[in-house]
Amino acid sequence: MQHDISLTNPFIDHHFSTVKKVKNVIFLIGDGMGFSYTTGLRYFNHDSQKGLMKPTIFDQHFVGSQSTYSLDAKSNITDSAAAGTALSTGFKTYNGALGLDLNKHAVPTILEYAKFLGKSTGLVGTSQINHATLAAFASHQESREEYNAIADDYLDGRINGKHKIDVMLGGGTSYFARSDRNLIEEFVKNGFSHVTNSIELMADRNEKLLGLFAPVELPKHIDCYSTTVPTLSKMTKAALQRLQYNPNGFFLLVEGSQIDWAGHDNDIVGAMSEVKGFEEAFKEAISFAFGREDTLVLATADHSTGGMSIDRNDNYKWNPSVIKKFTSTPAVIAAELHETKDISTLYRHIRFPLNEEDLNTIQTTLDLEVMDTKQALINIINHYSSTGWTTKGHTGEDVPIYAYGPNRHMFSGRMENSDIAKILFELMA
Repeated sequence: MQHDISLTNPFIDHHFSTVKKVKNVIFLIGDGMGFSYTTGLRYFNHDSQKGLMKPTIFDQHFVGSQSTYSLDAKSNITDSAAAGTALSTGFKTYNGALGLDLNKHAVPTILEYAKFLGKSTGLVGTSQINHATLAAFASHQESREEYNAIADDYLDGRINGKHKIDVMLGGGTSYFARSDRNLIEEFVKNGFSHVTNSIELMADRNEKLLGLFAPVELPKHIDCYSTTVPTLSKMTKAALQRLQYNPNGFFLLVEGSQIDWAGHDNDIVGAMSEVKGFEEAFKEAISFAFGREDTLVLATADHSTGGMSIDRNDNYKWNPSVIKKFTSTPAVIAAELHETKDISTLYRHIRFPLNEEDLNTIQTTLDLEVMDTKQALINIINHYSSTGWTTKGHTGEDVPIYAYGPNRHMFSGRMENSDIAKILFELMA
């Protein structure tokens, strides 16, 4: 469904007259990345059991926190679409909505406003690029499930006659090359390059780029190294290399999409892997902005997922060393075990001795489904690492805000998620 929008600043009455405008904004969202994940990263990066833990790059740039609740009539815990819409438009809304207010009226997003101002724009993520959080910045749909319509929006949407998005990198080939419409061919006819792996990404020099590296989501960060799929940091760097040449500046959204998905699975190997990947992307953004006075880097989460706890069962000891001994996610290990039906396949992926009981548990799942083997591995890893979880869903606690560059102080303290977008609208020059 098409929605008409007015591309003026909807928060002009909140103008901050003394604030220095910024030319470039790099906005990073760790989907599902609550405080326990970034605290867990500090433990994970700490090699020794002794001594003070060094701050992570997130710790160095911590400024505040934001509340994540939506205005859904049936739920007081947000989903990614409502949270993404609050972060992109400044309007809290109902769960499932993309770029719409509570009355289902389309409201401008910060990405669209950036394009209205003549800036270049980009979307980068590790899910399909038409997934909820990313889509909330560039589409207007009553339901996040309208994946084909969202993909169509990315091509058909225009701001002042120009394509809404200049660089798109992530997963989602199956939504862009469909039987009813081949959006990839249409993008190419409209002057975009199309790349499918990290080699093609590095070789391409076009400033308009569609990079689709998987049918749906990308492999998790830890699993990327055995593929030709680029990591989140490499995609972030590639996007910045293209967007930076616009004299009017740019807006880039980078999502660590699958921190959330690992949280839904209660998969601590996947979770720490994805937070590490997000950490590298954040470093890439900081590196770009370092020494510049025109670029704001902002990182936060849309919500937290899984109720991850650092330790469980009164052990008083979390064991990230166990997590580090897995070189692939449980999903990848489980899939290979079902291909080989050989329990020794485990030791291609782990450097951790399992006892006979654990091996027997895994062996019995090989006559079941891959998901059963994956869950058995997750349970074993959570046990030995002493990782706790309270839910397979989202949780309602506040999430952190990190900022670097001009006006970083404006995101300090506690605020609503919708306040972030309101400030960004005002900071855009």
